Amino acid sequence: MALAASGFLTIDTAQLEHRLIGPQPSDAPCIVLLHEGLGSVGLWGDFPDKLQAATGASVFAYSRAGYGASSPVTLPRPLDYMQREARDVLPKLLDAIGFQRGLLVGHSDGASIAAIYAGGRADHRLDGVVLIAPHVIVEDVSVASIAAIKTTYETTELRTKLGRWHKDVDNAFYGWNGAWLDPAFRAWDITGDLAYVRVPVAVIQGIDDQYGTIRQVEIIQEECYCPVEVTMLPKTGHSPHREAPDATLQVIAEFAAATLPAPASRT
Repeated sequence: MALAASGFLTIDTAQLEHRLIGPQPSDAPCIVLLHEGLGSVGLWGDFPDKLQAATGASVFAYSRAGYGASSPVTLPRPLDYMQREARDVLPKLLDAIGFQRGLLVGHSDGASIAAIYAGGRADHRLDGVVLIAPHVIVEDVSVASIAAIKTTYETTELRTKLGRWHKDVDNAFYGWNGAWLDPAFRAWDITGDLAYVRVPVAVIQGIDDQYGTIRQVEIIQEECYCPVEVTMLPKTGHSPHREAPDATLQVIAEFAAATLPAPASRT
């Protein structure tokens, strides 16, 4: 059955909202977008449309459970929520959309999920992964920034602003924020997954990222036994696709051109 341009997919007991731009994933190479810890389908803005135009590929974005218009989750989230998404949800979702060949493009939490999936499954359909502002360990700067945004959320208009993008904004915010601020989360570490990644990797990192340092990138370079291309973007923080969209789009489009199989037509 063909996927609609927008709608919901049932994965286990969750209804996950999605958006599809371009061909069906069963008919063309597909780029699957995995959003950040406070992201959703809507928060990608027009980036998916520009990515589809630049690559000719199918572009598929979805909101994980607890985000956007998708089903809420029970709080607190388990501290291995990213591993669970990569190992339990994402494989079913790729099968459900008819994914045949393509890339995972993840931002922040989504990048971590993409790395876990690539390292944990020998998926012959996967041609590469793009990691935007990835986390592979927990750093002091990450915890400090996430603690600060909790105060901002509770004392400013941030909650109202995020409410534009999430049906249950508290579920989205506290699910993410509560996990990262749990003292036990300091032990979270996915470096072990990186050694098993067997597809090309592109890393896009803002030099001024307030949620992670260059150490995240260095670990990926040290642990992966696959080609790793790194792009450091000046005057860019944690969201390169919003803060430096043209440069981010160019990196992904060039990576797609080098890794995706024909017949994707590219401009």
